[in-house]
Amino acid sequence: MKTKVLLCALLSGTVAATLVAQGPDMVELKLKLPKPMFIGTPTNIKSPNLEVITGKPRGPFFVPAGTKLLSLNRPVRASDMEPVIGELAMLTDGEKEGGDGYFAEFGPGKQWVQIDLGATYALHAILAWHYHSQARVYRDVVVQVSIDKDFLKGVTTIFNNDHDNSAGLGIGKDKEYIEVAEGRLFDPKGAKGRYVRLYSTGNTSNDLNHYVEVEVYGTPAK
Repeated sequence: MKTKVLLCALLSGTVAATLVAQGPDMVELKLKLPKPMFIGTPTNIKSPNLEVITGKPRGPFFVPAGTKLLSLNRPVRASDMEPVIGELAMLTDGEKEGGDGYFAEFGPGKQWVQIDLGATYALHAILAWHYHSQARVYRDVVVQVSIDKDFLKGVTTIFNNDHDNSAGLGIGKDKEYIEVAEGRLFDPKGAKGRYVRLYSTGNTSNDLNHYVEVEVYGTPAK
């Protein structure tokens, strides 16, 4: 009986610590996700920098109360202003389905896309769907935010899985990951910026770069 009481106390303490860490003004970020287009855990993708594949869905993610979607229908620039397939506006149109007609395709090599939020915000979540109708790993994924549209000053790197600096943006310590329907969530940890830029350099299926949708969430900067 004493063992059960002690265990309950320890668990209660853990829950309390978790709630304190989240803070009283933190809420779960509610996301509208597309339907999965393939089932099961891919096992045929090999990469020396690939994260451990668990096959489990992403857990809840908490953000400050008042966090809003900032990127919907915001203008998009890119290193290639004329995609091979699709249009730049597709990246922020709210459509996340992964089939034909829902993604923009950019040429081979290092490419970037950039969203103008219209003002400087404190950012709390960035989600990206490159392509999820089949399992792929996109190379040299780098996510940055800045107050400068040319990314020459005030730049914060949120994510970088370029383990050999082949993209020339510095060696990253993050892992490569397999594209799935829930997208990839990057944590900006409140970094302030008006512009969000995402890089990639091809993928495990071909040398091209793709985007279905990018979502950016935040609150007004103080």
